[in-house]
Amino acid sequence: MSQHNAHLNWRAAYARIPAWHRSEIEHLVAAYGSPRYRHIHLDDGRFDPLTKTDRVGEVGMVIRRPDGTLITARKTYYPPGVFRLLTGGIGHSERIIEALNREVLEETSLTVRINRFLSMITYQLDTPAPRFFVSYVFLLDELAGTLQAADPAEQVAEFRSVLPTELPLLAAQLRQLADQSDAAINGKWSSWGRFRAVMHEECAAALIV
Repeated sequence: MSQHNAHLNWRAAYARIPAWHRSEIEHLVAAYGSPRYRHIHLDDGRFDPLTKTDRVGEVGMVIRRPDGTLITARKTYYPPGVFRLLTGGIGHSERIIEALNREVLEETSLTVRINRFLSMITYQLDTPAPRFFVSYVFLLDELAGTLQAADPAEQVAEFRSVLPTELPLLAAQLRQLADQSDAAINGKWSSWGRFRAVMHEECAAALIV
């Protein structure tokens, strides 16, 4: 994975994101601040969610609990001990905020408030076919509810709360996953882990002071 690095002005993402998201991003920036922007060139994009055809990108849900910790989760099919920040897909022609609200409810059942637009991350994929994928990452404050997955299809095995200072460790763990193929993600854990590590690195840079 190479990095065309980043930390570019967020409008530099416009050439790599769905056209219908651009005006919404302007409104989100006005309401929740300017995000960091990072562009990544993936050497191997043959794994879920990048091979799924039902989405153009994802929302990153960095949910901060009242005690200041962040919610991470482990899916039933993950390698032992692997936790990560929450994400959810954005469908074709779907608005970012619609996807964010839906995914928070499905994955956590919580009521939240958007605190900050943390980051935009674009990924350039050359295989299996050239295209882009985007992650819009938001810091959300937990307001109410009981933490539990509302949708069994999410396959959440366990939640864990972590301090922002633990994010670099989670990123390092994701980058060290085995170079092993798994039908559960239709690809290699090593490639998936390097992809997933980026959001944790971005959030650490934004949140650790």
